[in-house]
Amino acid sequence: MGEVFKSGFVTLIGRPNVGKSTLMNRMIGQKIAITSNKPQTTRTRIQTVYHDERGQIVFLDTPGIHKAKNKLGQYMVNTAEKTFQEVDLVLWLVEPTAFIGKGERHIAEALQRSKAPVILVMNKIDTVKKAELLEYINAYKDVLDFAEIIPVSARSGDGVDDLIGTMFQYMEEGPQYYDEDTVTDQPERQIVAELIREKALRLLSDEIPHGIAVSIEQMRDHPGRRPMVDIDATIICEKDSHKGIIIGKQGNMLKRIGISARKDIEDFLQVSVNLKLWVKVKKDWRDSDFLLKNFGFDKTE
Repeated sequence: MGEVFKSGFVTLIGRPNVGKSTLMNRMIGQKIAITSNKPQTTRTRIQTVYHDERGQIVFLDTPGIHKAKNKLGQYMVNTAEKTFQEVDLVLWLVEPTAFIGKGERHIAEALQRSKAPVILVMNKIDTVKKAELLEYINAYKDVLDFAEIIPVSARSGDGVDDLIGTMFQYMEEGPQYYDEDTVTDQPERQIVAELIREKALRLLSDEIPHGIAVSIEQMRDHPGRRPMVDIDATIICEKDSHKGIIIGKQGNMLKRIGISARKDIEDFLQVSVNLKLWVKVKKDWRDSDFLLKNFGFDKTE
């Protein structure tokens, strides 16, 4: 008889910017979720799939849990908190510190209602001395009844194999939910839009990124012998002054965003890309139910 095939659903939760998307990308070995040093980079629930001979883990990367300031923020928090009621295992990511703030305590309180085991994942251990880790782990160990506490570095990969092995220990025998070629349930257009938004997040000043979205207007094969995809995309912002900053002097900022995004899109699609970007102003779109739904943030999910 062969080995038992295990499967299950695992969610990654935590405060904004603790490295959830970086860890998920590291575990599945491919860039699906965008990353940046700006908080609230992830806005929707992103589902990815990990396969090996032991079984299959379906990961749900969620927006960071934070104090919502608008309807988009409330959508993000609701998405995150709803997800850990639907999974077999919860990974709670925290940074290596002895200080446990209100945000972490709010998450701990919410997790007390979860029926799934919770693994505390202390990320970014490459940023501290090993001698300090025990102090930080001790600070968290009594916050919740954790199934495990595992230190990792999503950036370097240190401890990630141990984390995956531990997750399989908590998985039960189950079906293969997706075929072995499936990496994510995200449509290509959504991933492309997110890759463009990632470059804008990284290149623009702090006051603008929260107020932008990206809409893919057109994505089609380019006529001709050489394989190529034509993509027309619009960066949505909230203020006329932001539009000028996104475009930049003589269009230089928009050009930088486009050049940087095109490379990642070509890596993802495995084909040459002709990318054209525009910028439009939609005032207060983050508080508009109609526009939020139009941009893919459906509150009925």
